[in-house]
Amino acid sequence: MEPVLKETCRVSSGDFASAGNVSAGFKRKAKQLGLDTKLARMLSVAAYESELNLVIHSLGGELTMEVYSDRIVLKSEDYGPGIPDISLAMQEGWSTAPEDIRAMGFGAGMGLPNMKRQADRFSITSTPAGTSITMEFVLQKP
Repeated sequence: MEPVLKETCRVSSGDFASAGNVSAGFKRKAKQLGLDTKLARMLSVAAYESELNLVIHSLGGELTMEVYSDRIVLKSEDYGPGIPDISLAMQEGWSTAPEDIRAMGFGAGMGLPNMKRQADRFSITSTPAGTSITMEFVLQKP
């Protein structure tokens, strides 16, 4: 099944000036589609955490939102360097963010756990060539 809407946005490593723009745009699209406020917020939180992880930890990548009649799929794909220990990275409070990033208020180690908590389905794979995260948000029928 083809999505009724698909939007892919590039996210650059280290681009804190633009951080949050992609997730805010996805939230606007969700509201324009008439999604309920709670689902739009959950999508926005997951997208923001994904976007910040791309800015902080990756060599850059893309964030994609696909809207289907029964779900929204949010995908994050980056170009490396990968996550050496996914189970450790999934623990709340664990972070590899350097001190200068933490001093800016980022890198608290809540990104991946927050993404998983917001989504109905969450999967992550990682190699040195890149990390792929897929989150699904089920649309409730009225």
